[in-house]
Amino acid sequence: QVQLVESGGGLVQAGGSLRLSCTASAWTFATFHMGWFRQVPGKEREFVAAVSVAGDSTVLADSVKGRFTISADKAKNIMTLQMNSLEPEDTAVYYCAAGALLTAFYMEPKFWGQGTQVTVSS
Repeated sequence: QVQLVESGGGLVQAGGSLRLSCTASAWTFATFHMGWFRQVPGKEREFVAAVSVAGDSTVLADSVKGRFTISADKAKNIMTLQMNSLEPEDTAVYYCAAGALLTAFYMEPKFWGQGTQVTVSS
């Protein structure tokens, strides 16, 4: 069973930074690509960023390029999303995900975490 646990959400002013973390088992990190999605009420869940299972490549949505950075530390079984220059439009519930398919633009999610709220005030 794949269990993903997010942490690090909260309230921040526009222009500020937050760091989200996702922990999982060593097997999960050795088997799946890992990524982040986000969702606001009334909208579909959208892809944000992903890191390959090998940890050697990352994919970022155009909306977050230059502001967000994703990384995975397989020794500690933790994935991190560093979010800088946050905008009110980044407000959403952020979900950690694990998936088997990663392209140059997207990760296909297979398993989800429970989500963590990020709120950016203007």
